[in-house]
Amino acid sequence: MADKLKLSVALLILLGAIGAFYYFADQSLLVRVVGILVAVVVALLISAQTEVGRAALAFLSDARTEARKVVWPTRKETMQTTLIVMVMVVVVGIMLWLLDMVLLWAVKALTQI
Repeated sequence: MADKLKLSVALLILLGAIGAFYYFADQSLLVRVVGILVAVVVALLISAQTEVGRAALAFLSDARTEARKVVWPTRKETMQTTLIVMVMVVVVGIMLWLLDMVLLWAVKALTQI
């Protein structure tokens, strides 16, 4: 029940910040944007205190750990793969163009009879 209350308070803070952003439309845009950013940070801090927030933070932490484990390709591997993809695109494009020409010839031959 406390988690729902915290999430509701965070949502009300966000909605209040959005309302204030438009209510104070005659004020500086910079001040209004900073106000929204502060409200978002406060709402996120409140949300992080809930079970859902802790689960989201744990997920982000695990995702960051997994991203560090990724073995990224070297520049040479990237260039070779890109070249192979480009060559294959050209080859497939030519094959489709030739197929289109054959089908066009076949349709013309069939419709002229």
